[in-house]
Amino acid sequence: MKQEEHFGFGTIKKLEGILEETSAKKVFLVTGKNSYASCGAENSLRGLLGKYDFSRFYDFEENPKIEDVRRGMNSFRKFNPDLVIGVGGGTALDMAKLLNILSPQTHDPEEYICRGEEIKKRGKPLVLVPTTSGTGSEATNFAVVYVDKKKYSLAHEFMLPNYTIIDPSFTLNLPKIITASTGMDALSQAIESYWVTGSTQDSREHSRNAINLAMENLQIAVNNPTDESRLAMAKSANLAGKAINITKTTAPHAISYAFTSHFGIPHGHAVGLTLGKFLEYNGQVTEEDYNDSRGPEFVKKSIGELCGLLNVESPHLAKDKLDSLMSEIGLETSISSLGIKSEEDLDLIIENVNVERLTNNPRRINKDVMKTLLRS
Repeated sequence: MKQEEHFGFGTIKKLEGILEETSAKKVFLVTGKNSYASCGAENSLRGLLGKYDFSRFYDFEENPKIEDVRRGMNSFRKFNPDLVIGVGGGTALDMAKLLNILSPQTHDPEEYICRGEEIKKRGKPLVLVPTTSGTGSEATNFAVVYVDKKKYSLAHEFMLPNYTIIDPSFTLNLPKIITASTGMDALSQAIESYWVTGSTQDSREHSRNAINLAMENLQIAVNNPTDESRLAMAKSANLAGKAINITKTTAPHAISYAFTSHFGIPHGHAVGLTLGKFLEYNGQVTEEDYNDSRGPEFVKKSIGELCGLLNVESPHLAKDKLDSLMSEIGLETSISSLGIKSEEDLDLIIENVNVERLTNNPRRINKDVMKTLLRS
């Protein structure tokens, strides 16, 4: 499906033309609870939506659960909109995608999320407006939802938005910690998409550009933000989203979900905790444990290219550089300092690893390897 993208400061005004083009009369608006006002989106959209009948849904948690989805579907069906707009961070955008695709279906949402029931009906025209620079959800055809603290990812081509408006002005008031965590998510997605077993020429091009933008601008966007650094991080996140839409993610993401659901660590921070360790681990791939059909030398070459993008000479130095970057932007790098201290904690994380994401990693990983990496 062809998407229409609008990129840059002030592009939220493009929404007016989209509303007219789609002949929408009733708009279902999915937003964060407080971020919608604090980022400035509420002020911007008040005038644009003034003459439309709209219903706003924001009754969901930061890491949305199946119960949140059911609540939203009830609101969606009762209102019966012509158009859906998602405004916010990754959670709000994912929720907009989930509600838009699941509400027209006939079965319970759990059948589609957990048991692979076929999605047959399209949703309404969908507009996504990210207000953070991290998840790239506006560029992906999947969305995350938790069922009994277990993370699921629902994917379907119908979930891609018809329109995307990426206006960095909505990121200007973000707290430093959110800029840091979401920016780390974008960087992690780009790096993982580069080494993933299913990487392609297109995904790697997206990844390279996303990594370059993040490495040049993330620290500035957090500590001394400028319009230029905010715009660059918005582009980095979008490119990283386009990369993982082709490839999906790998080990750092696979482990991160338990950090978030059981220990409350924000997603981007959670992913960054093991990113450097897995880069170093993957760089030591052998003939006995490679997981990429292109062979261990291809994996080593990819890791070497990543080291070049990070401007270091070895995977070990790349790990150090990524850990240093996290410290510079205020993200703790020690899991024990984040409350993960006991063997029981480590076992809990390992037992809740996302297996699908783990199998995308270019070097095979077992429970002993994960525990060693987590202990270190």
